[in-house]
Amino acid sequence: MTTTVQEIDGKLVAKLNGELDTAAAHDTELALQPLMESGGKDIIFDCSELEYIASSGLRILLSIRKNATEQGSRVVLKGVNDVVLDVLNLTGFISIFEIE
Repeated sequence: MTTTVQEIDGKLVAKLNGELDTAAAHDTELALQPLMESGGKDIIFDCSELEYIASSGLRILLSIRKNATEQGSRVVLKGVNDVVLDVLNLTGFISIFEIE
């Protein structure tokens, strides 16, 4: 699992690549730490290379979303594949996140 965060056009873009499972959760959470202080900037999770997400990964995204919403930021998941979309549906997270 690799994770990069960069600012593009005033938005924070996090590119998720690989499987966000329990083994990758700790390192991914550390890599996404800059998103916890979004300062009102919208956050885009580029999931086009995300192959799978486990509950530990969902917890990370939910924590970032909660914090971002409190700061007035919008959080969007882009490029979600069918496998990840199924996990979001099964867990009810589909109604929590904006998906494009």
